[in-house]
Amino acid sequence: MSTSEQSDDPALTTSVACAPVAPVDRVEDPAPGSVAPTAHVGRGGRVVGAVLAVLAVATIAVNLRPGATGVGPLMGPIVAAYGQGPAASGLLTALPCLAFGALGLLAVPISRRLGLTGSIVAAFVLSGVALLLRPGTEVFWLFVALSVLALMGPALGNVLVPAWIKLHGGRRTVGLMTLYSVVLAIGGSAGASLAVPLAGGAADGWRGSLLFWGVVMALPIVVWAVVLTRTGHDFPPAPPRAGRAGASRASLLRSPTAIALTFMFALQSLNAYTQFGMLPQILADAGISPARAGLLVGVISGWGLVGGLVMPTVIARAPGLRFVVASFGALTTIGYLGLLLAPTVSPLLWACVLGIGSFAFPTAIALLPARTRSPQITARLSGATQPVGYLLAAIGPILAGVLLDATGSAAVVLWFLAGTGVLLAIAGFRAGLPRIVDDELAG
Repeated sequence: MSTSEQSDDPALTTSVACAPVAPVDRVEDPAPGSVAPTAHVGRGGRVVGAVLAVLAVATIAVNLRPGATGVGPLMGPIVAAYGQGPAASGLLTALPCLAFGALGLLAVPISRRLGLTGSIVAAFVLSGVALLLRPGTEVFWLFVALSVLALMGPALGNVLVPAWIKLHGGRRTVGLMTLYSVVLAIGGSAGASLAVPLAGGAADGWRGSLLFWGVVMALPIVVWAVVLTRTGHDFPPAPPRAGRAGASRASLLRSPTAIALTFMFALQSLNAYTQFGMLPQILADAGISPARAGLLVGVISGWGLVGGLVMPTVIARAPGLRFVVASFGALTTIGYLGLLLAPTVSPLLWACVLGIGSFAFPTAIALLPARTRSPQITARLSGATQPVGYLLAAIGPILAGVLLDATGSAAVVLWFLAGTGVLLAIAGFRAGLPRIVDDELAG
């Protein structure tokens, strides 16, 4: 699609690319003469069939998190190999949040030029090359730079894959979104769980472990290259009747619900990526073996699979969720206090408590469309909440690394994280109120 064919209103052009896809109960019948929405016909005139769509979504979703979650369990040997300390651990832990926030802002402009599919292919080629080169570098700052490049694919994929599903899924959209959520959680869990086993016992085994995910990324690149031959340039057109939708131009700062959702997203991301990057090291310091520590972080990530399946339905059926959403912050605090005060009693129990607390992530995503009425407001809310939330979340791992570097105490970090759980409960309580952002902006 040429630039001239697209809407000049950025709120409209991002309404498909940025807005989360909420579950729907039914799909409207196609208009007379249109293509039945069992699959989308791309610009190349060919249909993305069901099997190819499932392969595309599954292979891309499983690769969106391991490049980030696979670093944490190996953080000790990685920073030691480069002669770095806890501050470097904090920086590496914060990189996914920084990349998802900053690079995610580029997703829509890039996809306007390359299309959704073309952007995903290009971004994952860059990520795959970076993942293959990263383990071999001997300079820490080059390792950091390649880590940022390795996150380009996941950063754009966070925004564009749901949009791709919405555009090409047709009647299978809900099924493909469920597949996406489940496999995304599996990939995140696998990255953490397999990191130490893949490294083996060698001192530099971490290099082979990180290299593994660069090899695996070749699969989605091949699959999506085939998809590209069918879709061509597939940036979505403006939604029908978008010109009359009248999206509000009022600042989102006028909406307490929008502010609460942004802080909720930021705090849950802060905890998630601090867990990925630093919790394995903290558990190891408490006497838990590195392999088991990585497995426990994988358990926390694995609970995201359950949350992704359960929470969209809960939110769709229950308008008032303030105590439910607040409980995720409370459980997060309880999990950290358990690790702090009784780390060896049952680490698996505390991992499960933290895992249920991580339901805050699918809840925050599902609340974006649930707390808005018009697609334009949904797009604005999503486009602000996720990038700003990720950027704010990056402060947490950096601060945790500084605290660990300054005090040498993992307990201080756990107290800090327990405090963020309290803030998450407060933000979740406000976000769970049955309020509509559109009404707050109009009021």
